[in-house]
Amino acid sequence: MKRVLMVGNVACGKTTLLQALDDQPLDYKKTQSIEIVAGHIDSPGEYLERRVHLQNLLVTSVDTDLVLFLIDPTQDRYMYSAGQSAAFPVPVAGVITKADLATEEEIQRSKDLLELAGADPIFVVSSYTGEGLEELRQFLE
Repeated sequence: MKRVLMVGNVACGKTTLLQALDDQPLDYKKTQSIEIVAGHIDSPGEYLERRVHLQNLLVTSVDTDLVLFLIDPTQDRYMYSAGQSAAFPVPVAGVITKADLATEEEIQRSKDLLELAGADPIFVVSSYTGEGLEELRQFLE
């Protein structure tokens, strides 16, 4: 499986997605620092939210095969810049999390924003219902 760096703001579902992909019990915990989870790299949401930490994400991505930009479509804030994927030395894909809680309009808005950031392809998933997880797993193989 590809070694992936999960990037996204606080509470967008990075840790929960890693747990779901690894068939672990879904147990919320706040990620406080860069962590290796099932061979993937989980990052604190503050690394994206506080621009001074973006360099940490860029340096960490050097040891990965792929970066995943995650977005919670139910949140009203958007933390990625247009073309931000170009700053990373590896491909960047997008994941829209919490699909079970979002409207079609929120999901479409999130797709548009991830495309603007340069993420490709983009997956729509729910860690709780399992929607989209198998397609994402196959991509990560």
